[in-house]
Amino acid sequence: MQLLEAKLHKIDRHNYRSYSSMRGEYHFVDFDFFIDTVQSDPFAPASRVRARRAWSLTDLEWLREKSTDYQRAARDFIARFFADLSQQDNAVLIDMPGQTILDRTSVVFDEEGIELRFRINMPADGRTIIAKKTLNLLTFYLPKMIRRATIARELPMDELQRHCEAVEDQVALRSQLKQHKLLAFVADGSLLPRIAGNSDLPLTDAIPFLSPDNLAVELEAPHKGKIRGMGIPEGITLIVGGGFHGKSTLLSAIERSVYDHVPGDGREYVVTNDAAAKIRAEDGRCVHNVDLSPYISNLPMGKDTTAFSSQNASGSTSQASWLQESIESGAEALLIDEDTSASNFMIRDERMQALICKEDEPITPLVDRIALLRDQHNISVMLVMGGSGDYLDVADTVIQMHNYDAVDVTEKARAVVASHPTRRKQEGTEVIVHPRTRQINRSALQSMLEEGKFRIQVKDKTSLRFGREYIDLKALEQIAHSSQLLAIGYLWFQLAQTKGWEKNPTRAFANMLHDNWADMMPKYGEMAKPRVIEVMAVLNRMRKAEFK
Repeated sequence: MQLLEAKLHKIDRHNYRSYSSMRGEYHFVDFDFFIDTVQSDPFAPASRVRARRAWSLTDLEWLREKSTDYQRAARDFIARFFADLSQQDNAVLIDMPGQTILDRTSVVFDEEGIELRFRINMPADGRTIIAKKTLNLLTFYLPKMIRRATIARELPMDELQRHCEAVEDQVALRSQLKQHKLLAFVADGSLLPRIAGNSDLPLTDAIPFLSPDNLAVELEAPHKGKIRGMGIPEGITLIVGGGFHGKSTLLSAIERSVYDHVPGDGREYVVTNDAAAKIRAEDGRCVHNVDLSPYISNLPMGKDTTAFSSQNASGSTSQASWLQESIESGAEALLIDEDTSASNFMIRDERMQALICKEDEPITPLVDRIALLRDQHNISVMLVMGGSGDYLDVADTVIQMHNYDAVDVTEKARAVVASHPTRRKQEGTEVIVHPRTRQINRSALQSMLEEGKFRIQVKDKTSLRFGREYIDLKALEQIAHSSQLLAIGYLWFQLAQTKGWEKNPTRAFANMLHDNWADMMPKYGEMAKPRVIEVMAVLNRMRKAEFK
């Protein structure tokens, strides 16, 4: 600490850039402090720092004997606790978790102890260093926060235990889905609605979810015990009902529950197969050599759709591409909302078939291919559908949402099919070939970073800057936090270290995202582990990416 004080006194009243001399390691009485990067300007991104405290000084060594999921939750809890402490001084910033509990780098457990990784806005008067103010922050206020967040007697241990046990319960519930042949599980009493479209916080006066008896199952959680709820079977499931009755709310809860949620979120006992992908139409996106022939063929001027590329895809083309890319990336289930889909990709009714003959229509709608996805590739599909009854012919399960209550209307739907048979013609009966595994040019990724002066930057979860390119990600609704995007950028950087073509990028990223995935990353505190599906979905939207 004396070294830190000496350096600060030496640069007092100097230009702000003199803070760069502060980089290095400093030893306090009971923790080590590292200044890794220093901002060059008061308006530049804050300086990155770390604090490491030995296990023997924390009374938290028992955490090392717990499961990896328990430890992940404990690290998340400590990060939240430190974030609450840092609100007292806006100069200290830690990657603030939302409602999801992700595998983050803001708090790390290693052999030596607990490491906190965060940022500090170094104080100044304009662009002049005020050493006294910085000294007060770094040697008085900050050590108090570090000590409180890394010692058992200062942490609310009952809350920490509930936080960690909730995660172990969710992991256990999710692990039972395949055993019971379920796509998802929604526990009774869950609160699914959110307070606003731009908020992930629960609507506290919402109607608690209750499973219809026909779909009710009981799963076993290690801490909560038996939990009753609605089991959504594998296969094709339709969510139907009138407008504003909760169809999209249910789908939204299911799509977000590929991740764990904090206690009190309302969705902490809602779990989904973690290989489920939400897809939609996305006008204007890029597509790189994707085989769209199962859904789109016979394009004007003989354009090939077995290796389709575009920098400005239409709604139907973009949705077909997303479907194929998801399966290529390992998706086992597809989640689709009619409201955000291209209508001509979803359905072509009897009258339109009579008006436009099949030879003049390049699109084979999903309604004619969805059963083949299920039967030939074991892909489950969950559809929110309010406008087309033709999907009733292929549905295995039909759930009606009525005033936010779920009702199993599968038998009623089958009676409707029997009494009102469709007169539209089946348009796609041929075998669906599994999407080819495309190769990615690693050298192109490396050259993009070189051209852009190595820029991997994230401001929010709707955009990632890689080199000079800004990748638009507004359509990716399953990105839980912007910290996942920063991790994705650095995963690409790792892939780009070797020149040439990567034959199977999905497998390469899966190998990188093992339990110790963060060890290959820079020691930044603002990263969180993404799914391989998201890594590939973002990569597919990079306009300068080179696939073959």
